[in-house]
This record gives sequence, structure tokens and C-alpha cells, in this order.
Amino acid sequence: MRFLPKNVGFGHCLPYPGMAFCRGIAIIPGIPKIIPNFNQRSLLRPLMIVRTSLITRMLLLFVGWCLAPWAFAATPTPMLPTPPAPALPAIVSYVLMDYDTGQIIAAKSENLRRAPASLTKLMTAYLTYQAIQDGTLTAQESIQISNTAWRTGGSSMFVQPNAPANADQLLHGLLIDSGNDAAVALAEAVAGSQSGFVTLMNDMALRLNLHNTHYSNVDGLPDSNLYTTALDVAKLSHALIQQFPQVIQITKEKSYTYNGITQRSWNPVLFRDPTVDGLKTGLTDASGYCIDATAMRQGRRLIAVVLGGPNWAGSTNAVEALLDYGYRFFIDHPVYTAGEKVREITRSDLSPMHIPVGVEQAVNLTVPKGHFSELQRVVEITPNLQAPLKKGAVVGRLVLLLDGKQLKSVPVVTQTSVEKAGWIAQIFHRISNAL
Repeated sequence: MRFLPKNVGFGHCLPYPGMAFCRGIAIIPGIPKIIPNFNQRSLLRPLMIVRTSLITRMLLLFVGWCLAPWAFAATPTPMLPTPPAPALPAIVSYVLMDYDTGQIIAAKSENLRRAPASLTKLMTAYLTYQAIQDGTLTAQESIQISNTAWRTGGSSMFVQPNAPANADQLLHGLLIDSGNDAAVALAEAVAGSQSGFVTLMNDMALRLNLHNTHYSNVDGLPDSNLYTTALDVAKLSHALIQQFPQVIQITKEKSYTYNGITQRSWNPVLFRDPTVDGLKTGLTDASGYCIDATAMRQGRRLIAVVLGGPNWAGSTNAVEALLDYGYRFFIDHPVYTAGEKVREITRSDLSPMHIPVGVEQAVNLTVPKGHFSELQRVVEITPNLQAPLKKGAVVGRLVLLLDGKQLKSVPVVTQTSVEKAGWIAQIFHRISNAL
């Protein structure tokens, strides 16, 4: 059908075969061509109603399509709960710690006192590194091997009384070969005697807040007065890596050769997981199969301590299960930067009236993936603060909670010095508060 000329209006008809076409009206033969009281608007009204209804529906569909994302955003899909930690029924106790935050991700009987076996040598290494740092011993210093060290039973690096070794060699023999002879030689070099060194070990345990640890020897040979816990081993491992990160350069090695004798590392996880680079193992009848492992994946370090395993395979599998759990389901997240303000204290009797308080150090948390937005932050201010207060004075604490469980508590400090306000200033402060 072609369009009609513009000058053809209603009532103007053009002939077509079998029918006539008037502008806007098709006239079929047999139907009267003349419509009485013809009105153009009345004829178009049904068509206009249909067209308006169609346009309205299209507009509604378009608006609904545009607003759909907002509708979905208003009702987000709830996050899946974090899976529980591995049960590990064959393991007596364990701890999984995030190195950067120091948080415990998972634990089982973490405060149960156990025989540590050669995990004792972690403290022997710590104090040796401390002596090197303090300058009382050097890494390359030649150390005379005593007959006592040479005759020490158990695992050995095979030192000889007539062949001096330096501290670096003895540290390798201590941590890779788990040499009891190396432990005795280092103890004598640092403290003059094993008993003197044991005193240093227990003093350091107190300083490191290892509340359930006591040492009675330097090598971990069985003794009823020698004990520790999975939590304390994790804390000691954290301190050792933090204070003396060079220890990893030794514990990551799979073997060590001394005096022509090559020995493999006792750490079985080193041979299974390339991300594991330490730390120590222990085995006696009383301790069971113990592994203290640390791994670095994508810039994040975890520490997994397993005590009382049934065999090396069982303890190795437990360590791997813990590490995989920590890396898969948890993430480190920054909360506050160093020096960031967290709140203001308002006191009309102090000057300034509004006192900013914040954190001194950066605050980071280990949280289940996808749940950081649920973090609760509570600032508790010490009541009845008295001026003057120096800048940096502790005036309360910041408590971080998730699902009602406290994850971390850190002190909050004043970010400016505070004085007692004069009586005139106090009046103005009260007026200001009232406005």
C-alpha cells in the first residue's frame, strides 16, 4: 500500500482494484461509502488508545529493566558460613596462626602441656641468634666442641672435639640435622654451661609470654619437667621469625653436609609442599610425631603446629590440611593505618574540648573471606580521665569483634596533648555543647 499525497484528506477517495481507499479509511465494496456525521477524532480514538497502552507498557518494561540491578542490590545474597577447621582426630593438639596479624585461625587443645622433644631447639636457636645480635658471639666464631657435646646421645650432626665448628655451622646442624650435640655446643658457647643456658631459656619464655612452657635441658631429650603447648610453640616460632628472619634461610634447606656427612632435613613437609620453608620437628615416645611448619603463599605467612601425631605421614597430612584451610578460607585485611583517628572524646573540663584518639600502629585482621563488612568496632574509653595528658597517652582500647567474638584489642592513644580547661573555658565549652 502506498502513501497518499499530502493534499488528499478525509473524504477524498482514490480508486483501487476491488476497493476504494480514502485517507485513513479503506472502503470495501458492498459497504456504504458515506458515514453519516463522520468525525475524524471518534474514528481514531480506539487506535490512539491501543497505541498509548502499548507505549505505556514499553516504558514500564524499560524502567523495570533499568531498576533491576538496584532491586537485586537491595537484597544481596547472604555469604556462606566459613567451614569449620579440620577435626584431625588423630592429632593431640594443634594451632594455626597467621604470622602477620598473630591471630589464631584454628586450634585444638592449644593449651595442653606436652613433651616438646626437639622443638626445644627452637629456643636454643632463638638465644643463639640473640647472642649474635648482642655481639657476645659471632656467626663465624670458632667454637671448641666439648666432650660433653660430643658424647650427647640421640640425633647428631657428628661434631668432633678436635674439630672446632662455628656458630653458623652449629645452627645448621641444630635446625636441619636436629643435632643434640650442636645444641649442647651452642649452649656452652653462649652461657658457659647447659644449666646456665636453661636458666636463660626459662627467662626468655617468661618474656615471650610462653605461660605453659618450662625447659629442663637444651636439646629436648625426655624429662618430666620439660613441657610446652601448641600455642606456645606457635608464639615462639612467631618471635623467632620476627626477630631473626635469617632463620628461614637455614630451615628451608632440605639437607646439610658437615664434615663430609650429608643428612636430610627431618621436616617431611619440606619435601611435599614447595611453599613450606621451616621450621622444626620433634619425636620421642612421650611427644609423638611433632611438626612446627611455616609456609609463605602469595606474600602471606602461616604457622602450623601439630603435636602428638601418630606417625610422620599423619602429622604431615594434618599440617597440610591446616595450611590449606587457612589460605583458602581466610584473608588478611587492613583496618586502620598507623596514627589513624578512631574517635573523639568530648569533655568540657579539658582543653581541647574535643580530643582525637587513635591507634599508634597499623591494625590488620585475619578474617573469613567475604565477612570483613560484618566487623564490629568498639572504642572503650577509660572513665574519669585526668589532665594533663601527654600526646600518645593510652586512654582506652579498640575492640574488634566478628559474630560477637573478639578478634583483637589494641590500645587507643591521644593524638594531642591535653590540659585541664580553666573555668572560663569550661563555661564556653558547656555553652558550645548546649547549642
